[in-house]
Amino acid sequence: MKNQQQAYKYAITAVLLWSTVASAFKISLRHLDFLQLLFYASIVSIVTLFAILLVQKKLRLLKKLSKKDCFHSALLGFLNPFLYYVVLFKAYSLLPAQEVQPLNYTWPIMLVLLSVPLLNQQIKLKSIIAIVVSFVGVLIISTQGKILDFKFTNPTGALLALCSAVIWALFWIYNIKDELDEVVRLFLNFVFGFFYILVFTMIFSKIIVPNVAGFLGASYVGLFEMGITFIIWSKALKLSETTARVSNLIYFIPFLSLIVIYFVVGEKILFSTIVGLIFIVIGIIMQQYEDGISPQKP
Repeated sequence: MKNQQQAYKYAITAVLLWSTVASAFKISLRHLDFLQLLFYASIVSIVTLFAILLVQKKLRLLKKLSKKDCFHSALLGFLNPFLYYVVLFKAYSLLPAQEVQPLNYTWPIMLVLLSVPLLNQQIKLKSIIAIVVSFVGVLIISTQGKILDFKFTNPTGALLALCSAVIWALFWIYNIKDELDEVVRLFLNFVFGFFYILVFTMIFSKIIVPNVAGFLGASYVGLFEMGITFIIWSKALKLSETTARVSNLIYFIPFLSLIVIYFVVGEKILFSTIVGLIFIVIGIIMQQYEDGISPQKP
C-alpha cells in the first residue's frame, strides 16, 4: 500500500507537469522559432538526462553498448526527438494550443491503426467504433464546431498535429523491443536526435543567442516535457501494483492543459474544443479497454 501511495504521488506530479507543457510551447514560440526551441530544449534535455545517469550511477551502462544498440538508438532518435518535435512544434506555431494538444493526444488511436500493418493485429468492431468516435472529436476541434461545413481553420496545422500523433505511435511500436535501461535509452535517443536537429536548424533556421524568456522557455520544455517527467512517470508505473491504477490519471492531462492554456497563454477556450476533446478521450478509453493498451506518454 505504501508503494501504491508513492506511485500516485509520482503519477500526479507527472500529470501536473505534462499539463503545463502545451502552454510552455506556445509561450516559448513567441521568442524562438520552432526549430530554435527544439535546438535549445534538446540541449537542456541531454544535460538533464546525463545528470540523472550520473546520480543513478548508470554511466557505466554506456560502456556496454553494442553497435546494434547505437544503430537502433540512432533510428529511434530520428523519430523522437527529431521528427516528432519538429512536426509538433511547427503545429503549435500555426494553431492555438487548445487545438494542437487534443489532436496530438490521438496517438493511442494511431497506434491501433498502425498495429494492423506493422504488428499484424486485427481491428475488432468495437475498436473501429472507438476510432470513429475519436475522429469525430478531431473534426469538431479542427473545424471549431462547424463540422457540417467541413472547413478547417488551418488544415496544415491540423494535419501536422495529427502527424505528430502518428510519429509518436511509430516510435512507441519500434521502442517495444528495446531492452536498454529506460534512462540510457532516452539519453541516447536525444544525443543522436540532436545531430539531426542541429543540421536541420542550420539549414532551415539559424542558431541564435536566445533572450532570457526564450532560454527559460526552452529550458522548461527540455526539463519537463523531454526530460525528468518521463523518469517520474516511469517510476510511478514501476511502483504501482497495476499499471491501470496510475495510467488512467493520464486522461486528466488534456483537460488540465486547457485550464493552464486559458490562464497562462490567454486563449479563450472554445466550447467546440471541450466537446471534441471529450469525444477523443471517450474513443481512447473504449479502445484501451478493448486492447489493454496502457499509455506510456500523454
